Amino acid sequence: MDDSSYPVEGLPTPDPSREPGAVVETQLTALADNDTPVENAGIKTAYNFASPANRRATGPLDRFIEMVEGPQYAPMINHETAVTGPVERDGPRATQRVTLTGPRGRTVTYRFGVSKGADGPFDGCWLTDRVVLE
Repeated sequence: MDDSSYPVEGLPTPDPSREPGAVVETQLTALADNDTPVENAGIKTAYNFASPANRRATGPLDRFIEMVEGPQYAPMINHETAVTGPVERDGPRATQRVTLTGPRGRTVTYRFGVSKGADGPFDGCWLTDRVVLE
């Protein structure tokens, strides 16, 4: 897979100082205002936080954007409110439940699964392995 578009420059990227809840929050904040500062900035930020295995399964970037714009994940784009549950941490893995309310009042719940990267440029950073619709 060509990963030349990773990470997307000028948008938030993983950092070892970000804890699991902050990683999820960063993505939610970006997705709430998806087209700021550039088109699909929120989706591109989520791509920046995707683990290597996640990017192999869902990338490259164009395919990732299509997936997030699809019916399963579209409610994340420009959502109006996000209610996050507690971070459930188990060593180098963590999950967090998130309930989003969209512009038309539709409520959708997802479970974010993140893990600590063990090698490469984001060694020690929390990265998103999966986002599952509940």
